[in-house]
Amino acid sequence: MEAAIDLLRQTLTSPWVYLLLFGLTTVDAIFPLVPAEAAVITATVLATGGEPNLALLLVVATLGAAAGDHLSYAVGRGGGSRKLDHSPVDSRRRAGSEWARRAVDRRGGMILVAARYVPGGRTAVTLTMGAVRYPLRSFLLFDLIGSVTWAFYCVLLGVFGGLAFERHPLHGILAGIGLSLVITLGLELIRWLRHHAHRRAARGVDREC
Repeated sequence: MEAAIDLLRQTLTSPWVYLLLFGLTTVDAIFPLVPAEAAVITATVLATGGEPNLALLLVVATLGAAAGDHLSYAVGRGGGSRKLDHSPVDSRRRAGSEWARRAVDRRGGMILVAARYVPGGRTAVTLTMGAVRYPLRSFLLFDLIGSVTWAFYCVLLGVFGGLAFERHPLHGILAGIGLSLVITLGLELIRWLRHHAHRRAARGVDREC
């Protein structure tokens, strides 16, 4: 285990780590299964020991997230969202696309900030915003807010893990990623409860009518 930690530390304290994190946070916008958040948290846990540079990690994570969002927006604007519309009606991709359209209609740019904390939400929302020709200037503004807050969120989780388990970086990494999962699941539970509450309320209105 110690050998694995040493190898991880050597990898993440290399100057190439910044390019790696930029790539992961960019690609994550198109392929949500890429572990960008876990990578930023892991690097930050090790950064509490001095390397890599914490401030630079924050900047790179922000820039990578913003670059990925703009790439996804461009794909949506170029017709990528139409592929989602032609997905099977009961598929998760189709459901995500329809959710994103409703969310953009209701909340506009702020959904771009919130969608980062919904599994797959970032991809669905950025593609949809491109497809509906959401104004690029407004997209840039809200995306910058979302990218900065997300980067701070990941770094804070990593700092928590690094400081709480200063002598055991693996425990710190697991704590940071675990806390991230708990927060995500909690937000998903709240969203699910609100959704079902609205559905029950709508059914009640229909019965009264």
